[in-house]
Amino acid sequence: MRISPKMKKALNDQVALEGLASSSYLAMASWCEVTGYKGAADYFYAQSDEERTHMIKIIHYLNDIGATATIPAIKAPSGTYKSLEGLVKTALKNEQTVTKAIHKMVELSHKEKDHSTYAFLEWFVNEQVQEETKFETVLQKFDLIGRDKIAINEIDKILAAEAATPDADPAA
Repeated sequence: MRISPKMKKALNDQVALEGLASSSYLAMASWCEVTGYKGAADYFYAQSDEERTHMIKIIHYLNDIGATATIPAIKAPSGTYKSLEGLVKTALKNEQTVTKAIHKMVELSHKEKDHSTYAFLEWFVNEQVQEETKFETVLQKFDLIGRDKIAINEIDKILAAEAATPDADPAA
């Protein structure tokens, strides 16, 4: 199967974006771990794994259709944050960036009448709704519970519970 050079570039750019997301979540998890947020650390380590799975899913798609994936160098993410809430806001912004990129690829697949890639991307469109909702829900907890030490401890426990009960196979 052939895809356009423009679509191939967009998909390879997405490989890099998913890799950066994985790396960013890994840095967030590490910060949480050394800051004492064990639940948040577990949550973001799981998020990092999930983003890597997304990256691999795109790599397999490119390779399966004979387009050959390009494995990019990933720039180092920030490793310092002022607060758990700030970190979650950054994570939401990252997911919104990924969502925009996926939507652009969907638009390109429509324009090029690339039905196979469109069908492949549908899963990512639905996944991004879930991803953004996860972080928006965590941010709501700060408004509902508060921002004092006890509230942040409760939010850390909520993230621990989320990490302990991950969604069914995120790459399915």
